[in-house]
Amino acid sequence: MSARFSPFDRKKIFYGIILAVVSVYIFKLFQMQILAHAQFDAKSSDNSIKAIEQIALRGVFYDRNLQLLVENTPAYTVRITPADYDTTLNRKIETVLDLESGFISNMLYKNRVYSKFIPLRAKRGSDFSAIAWIEENKEHLPGVDYVIEMQRGYPDSVMGAHVFGYSKEISPQQLKKEEQYYQPGDLIGSIGLEKKYEKDLRGEKGYDYILVDSRRREVGKYKNGLNDVPSQKGKDLVLSLDGELQRIAEVELNGRAGAVVAIEPATGEVMVLASSPQFDLNQFSYVTPRDYLRQLLNDPLKPQYNRATMSAHPPGSTFKLLCAIAALDLGVITPSTTLFCGGSFNYGRSFKCHGSHGSLNVIQAIEKSCNVFFYQLIFKIGLDNLKSYATRFGFGKKLGIDINEEMRGLIPNSAYYEKIYGKNWPQGILVSLGIGQGEINVTPLQLANYCALIANNGKSFVPHLVKGYLDENKKFHSYKYKQVNVGIKQSVFDVVKEGMFLVVNGAGTATHVRINDIQIAGKTGTAQNPHGKDHALFVAFAPYGNPKIAVAVLV
Repeated sequence: MSARFSPFDRKKIFYGIILAVVSVYIFKLFQMQILAHAQFDAKSSDNSIKAIEQIALRGVFYDRNLQLLVENTPAYTVRITPADYDTTLNRKIETVLDLESGFISNMLYKNRVYSKFIPLRAKRGSDFSAIAWIEENKEHLPGVDYVIEMQRGYPDSVMGAHVFGYSKEISPQQLKKEEQYYQPGDLIGSIGLEKKYEKDLRGEKGYDYILVDSRRREVGKYKNGLNDVPSQKGKDLVLSLDGELQRIAEVELNGRAGAVVAIEPATGEVMVLASSPQFDLNQFSYVTPRDYLRQLLNDPLKPQYNRATMSAHPPGSTFKLLCAIAALDLGVITPSTTLFCGGSFNYGRSFKCHGSHGSLNVIQAIEKSCNVFFYQLIFKIGLDNLKSYATRFGFGKKLGIDINEEMRGLIPNSAYYEKIYGKNWPQGILVSLGIGQGEINVTPLQLANYCALIANNGKSFVPHLVKGYLDENKKFHSYKYKQVNVGIKQSVFDVVKEGMFLVVNGAGTATHVRINDIQIAGKTGTAQNPHGKDHALFVAFAPYGNPKIAVAVLV
């Protein structure tokens, strides 16, 4: 039986519904007018508060001996706040700041999509005369101010431009990706360590809150600065570089196209990474003069090109060490196996040697750098085996050093030649590969890493430029890096290292690099250059019995 409702019940239900609806409305009204009063009031209060961003002090660079390599130095920056600025001042400001005509209008236009209350940097590194003029005329320059910001300084004669790198103003494309931290005009690492370690170096921004009146004139601290957020300095990085050795390498290169890389074999720490010619990092502290950029771009030696990590060339006879390692490890020869050199090797045509060495074992072949020995050896090893061993030693791939500017080089295999010549590719190609010529291309960094692995019997760490960082209490914290082990017996390395020792200390091709009281082991090479003079190469480690440094030189 269905329930019956009296008119009173209906009214009761109706009034209940109406009351419920009205109650919700009243609650919403109460929420808007009473509960949200603090929020609306706060928003109103925000309109009279100006947040002044405090850029964090950027972390600096020390060398492995805690000698300062890159520091921060104070400089004046002139800023324009679009919300307050009078554009009729454009030409006058451009003249005082020595800016090109139209610079300010272009700056304002490019940044029109951002808040008009964000100050834009019109000129970094302004001279004192411009600052004095602004200070003298500030009452007539609405929206124009200046601040002291830090720019990079280089206290030592060590340049290290390709290692340290530099920062540039953030681009609109970068700003879209990084908008949670950066504002228009902020600096961001562009190349080198400045780019790779940007998040470590930049620190955390701070904010000061200032009360302003209706004309946006500052009238004092908001809540006496209780809400201010202090900036946090970026991490000070301790590099693996040895400043003194880096300086020596750069002086000796003397502006010639070339590179020097030195690695500590046991740790993978890069002690020297020098590329020549250099460029002047001081020109990149803030806005780089167009004339200087034009000079760099027109220089045929390409100073901004990092030859240490990006210049790939045939390794020449330095690659014979890898062929010896592969052959010994595969068992296709033993230390006592001899091959005959009559001064040439015939395979379709005659391939010359620089001497007629007779019968040699692998140690003697390394010492005398006998081409014919290694012409024969490559056929015993095989191309794909050679590729496999080369890859173990870091050739043909990026090593993962902690700067982005790195080339992988090339180690060809059968598939590579099949793409070019088909399945029946000419086997005579192998002859040149046996002495590090042909299509093989490696970088000086890869050669130094290879030499370090030989010196330390196949074990090391990924080559790296940063050891760790110093915290605010100057306590050192180390970074961790991946260990490398090529998985080859020590007895193999012993044989190859003996040959390298004789290159310098026997009747080899590098007797001129002997140093009293220090036993050096090394291997010379010549990288063929179809575009000009051949490149000279040298890899070495020392001391022979307890290696502390492995070096690769390209000139």
